[in-house]
Amino acid sequence: MNIEKNFLSKLKTYLIFAGPMTFAFLTVVILPFIYGIYLTFTDWNGISATHAFVGLDNYLQVFNDKVFWSSFLLTLRYVLFSVILVNVIAFFLAYLLTSGIKGQNFFRTGFFTPNLIGGILLGFIWQFIFSNILVYIGELFNLPIFSASWLTDPNKAFWALVIVTVWQYSGYMMVIYIAGFMNIPRELIEAADIDGANSYYRLKNIILPLMVPSFTICIFLTLQRTFMVYDVNLSLTNGGPYKSTELISMHVYNTAFLSQQYGIGQAEAFFLFLIVAIVTLSQVYFSQRMEVES
Repeated sequence: MNIEKNFLSKLKTYLIFAGPMTFAFLTVVILPFIYGIYLTFTDWNGISATHAFVGLDNYLQVFNDKVFWSSFLLTLRYVLFSVILVNVIAFFLAYLLTSGIKGQNFFRTGFFTPNLIGGILLGFIWQFIFSNILVYIGELFNLPIFSASWLTDPNKAFWALVIVTVWQYSGYMMVIYIAGFMNIPRELIEAADIDGANSYYRLKNIILPLMVPSFTICIFLTLQRTFMVYDVNLSLTNGGPYKSTELISMHVYNTAFLSQQYGIGQAEAFFLFLIVAIVTLSQVYFSQRMEVES
């Protein structure tokens, strides 16, 4: 009887404090996700009131779609360069801005500001920079690299997308690394100084091992955001020129909504979800192992 009363009391408390959020999470996230998986087995076009069950046909079409795999490989390349550059730049910005230089709070604010700009607006701002300002500078100083807009060249457009992503996320990851640096016991650094360790050995043997939790968080966030990027891709290049910068999220959107192949688009989205989940969970697992060992 007492067990039943305790259970009802805990259930009542849970429903009062966490019930609304649980209901919202179920209706906004879990149920649409399950329904989306169901739609991957249908031929729904996103408009009609009826749809037929087609089994695994949508998944077979995804695996046989050369455009999808081309877009997926392009996304992997984009993720690789973006994740490396964002974290390397953010780490060294944090290292510099925790060293006690003059005006470091001002610089922290300045580097973080790009993250506050929405992706659509950010893309349009850099579209103007690449198409007008840099072209003008190239003509003024006779610089061939800026003689034409990068957004009209398939190879340069990809790097333009990477540059904008790095510019947007480096400041945000820098804040996380700064928090990591501030949690390093100063006694360890002072003891290393007394023992005669130079900056390189302090960085290698003390700072980097203690910064593993920050690396775990930052790499996880950059992986998730770069795999799922859509807004900057849309406003900066719109997948062009000639679909040379159409990343996987944009391809999924175009398949589902523009081509009205919602079942195939959902199958592509579910496949992308699995890939992102596997990559990020693997990254977190191995990072945590390094954290324990360090």
